Amino acid sequence: MALKDEKSAGVLVKEKSINKDQSVSTVKNYINGKWVLSIGTETVDVINPANKKIIGRCPLGNSQDVDNAVKAAKEAFKTWREVPTIDRVQILFRLKSLLEKNLEDLAKLCTEENGKILIESRGDVRRGIQMIETACGMPTLIMGKSFEDVASGIDCHAVRRPLGVFGAITPFNFPPMVPFWFWPFAVACGNTFILKPSERVPLTQSRVFELVEEAGMPKGVLNLVNGSKEVVNTLCKHPDIKGISFVGSTPVAKHVYETACSHGKRVQALGGAKNFMVVLPDAVMEQAAKTVFESCTGCAGQRCLAGSVILGVGDASHIIEKEIVKLANQAKVGNGLDPSSNIGPLISEDARKRVKGLIQSAIDEGAKVLVDGREGIENLDGYFLKPTVISEVKQNMKIAKEEIFGPVICLGKVESFDEAIKWLNSSEYGNTASLFTTNGAAARKFSYEVEPSMIGINIGVPAPMAFFSFGGSKASFFGDIKAHGQASIDFYTDTKVTIQRWVKNSSIW
Repeated sequence: MALKDEKSAGVLVKEKSINKDQSVSTVKNYINGKWVLSIGTETVDVINPANKKIIGRCPLGNSQDVDNAVKAAKEAFKTWREVPTIDRVQILFRLKSLLEKNLEDLAKLCTEENGKILIESRGDVRRGIQMIETACGMPTLIMGKSFEDVASGIDCHAVRRPLGVFGAITPFNFPPMVPFWFWPFAVACGNTFILKPSERVPLTQSRVFELVEEAGMPKGVLNLVNGSKEVVNTLCKHPDIKGISFVGSTPVAKHVYETACSHGKRVQALGGAKNFMVVLPDAVMEQAAKTVFESCTGCAGQRCLAGSVILGVGDASHIIEKEIVKLANQAKVGNGLDPSSNIGPLISEDARKRVKGLIQSAIDEGAKVLVDGREGIENLDGYFLKPTVISEVKQNMKIAKEEIFGPVICLGKVESFDEAIKWLNSSEYGNTASLFTTNGAAARKFSYEVEPSMIGINIGVPAPMAFFSFGGSKASFFGDIKAHGQASIDFYTDTKVTIQRWVKNSSIW
C-alpha cells in the first residue's frame, strides 16, 4: 500500500510505491471547491496501455466521500438555482476558452492514460468542447411556454425548474468527452453535480476540473469523486441525489438503472452495442471500405458506436472483403503519441485476452480468419492487437452477437437487403446501424425499418452532434430520456405549470 503525503497540494498527491525505484501520484477528489484526499485507503494503478507503465494511482473512494460531495452539492444548490441562467453560462464560456487553450495538453494526457492515437484524443476533447458550446445556449434552450386565454380570462404558463443534485458515472473509452455529455447541461439548468470518472482514466478529468476551478465555478456546484463499485452504488442509492447518468457496458447499465430507479431517481443509462453496417452492391466501394474499416478499428474498436458486423449484400460481400483485407494489412499499430500509428492499444491485458477469446470462438464455430491480429505483436510492450478480419460469420456465432470492443471486423454475406435488415434487427442491442449505398429509396427503407436509434447513411460512426439527442434502444439504453441536446433539458429539469385567473377589482378599475 502506498503512503500518502498529506501535506501535498494540488490535484495529485505524491506517493512512494512498494517498488522504491518508482514514484507515482494519486488523484485527489474535488469536493466543495477544494482538492481533498479520498477517505478510502485503497488505490488502483493508472497504467499507460501503450507501454504498461504506471502513470498514476486512483483512490477507490467510499460512501463517505460521496456523502461529503452530496452535502456540498445540496448546500450549493440553494444559491446556484437562484443565479440567472445567463450568468451561469458565463462560467461555461470561460471554460470553453480554457479548454481550447489547453486542447493539446488534454489530448496528450488522454492518449497516455487511454491509449488512443493523438488525433482521436483531439477529437475526444473537441467533441467535449462542442457540448460546452451547446450548453452555453441554455438561456434559449430552457425557455418555457405561455398560452394566453386557455379559457376565458385564464392564462397558463410553463417554466423549467432545476431539481437539485445529479450524478454521472462515466467510462474509460472517452475520458474527456463523455462527462461533458452530462454536467454542463445539468449545471446550466441550475442543478449541482457529482462526477465519478472511470478509475482507469482519472487523470484527464482531474485536469479538466483544474480548468473548471480556474473558470470560476462556485464551490459545491461541481464535484469529483473517484472510486469504483462502492461509489457507484452509493450514488445510485443516496436519498439526496435526484438522477443518475451512466455510460458503460450493458450489464452495469442495467444494474445502475434498476438500482437507481428503485431508489426513486431519474436514470439515463447507456449500455453496450453490436453495430451492423450493410453494404449494397451500388455503394462506392473504395470509400465504403475505408469508412467501414475506420469505424471498426478507430479507438482500437473501443467505442459504443464502432462498426462490428459488416453485411455485404450479394456481390458486394466479395468486393468489400478484398478492400478490408488490404486496409487491415496496411494498418500500423503503435503508441498513440507516435504520429505514424493509426491504431493504439486496448485498455488492459484483460481486455486483450477477452478479444482474443472471441476471435478464437469464431474459429471454433467455423468462421475464417483472413487477417489475424493476434500475430506479430510480440515486439510491442503494450496491450496491442492488430486489426483482425473474420469472414463467413454466421448469425448464431458468439462473435456475431456479443460486443467485441476491439479492432475486429466480422464479415457476413446475405443474399438480399431484407435479409440484412432482419439480421441486424434480431440483435439484442439497438445502438447504431449504417448503410452504404447510392440509392435514395434504399436509404429511406433502411432508416424506416431498422430498430437502432442512431442511423448512418454512408457514415461509419453516426454520432449525433451536441444539439441532437444521443442514445440507443433495446439493451443499449435503459431509461426514458436520452443524453445531450434538448433531451438533456428534459432530463435535468421539471416542468412547473401555473394556471391563473385574475378577477377585476372594481374599486381599482
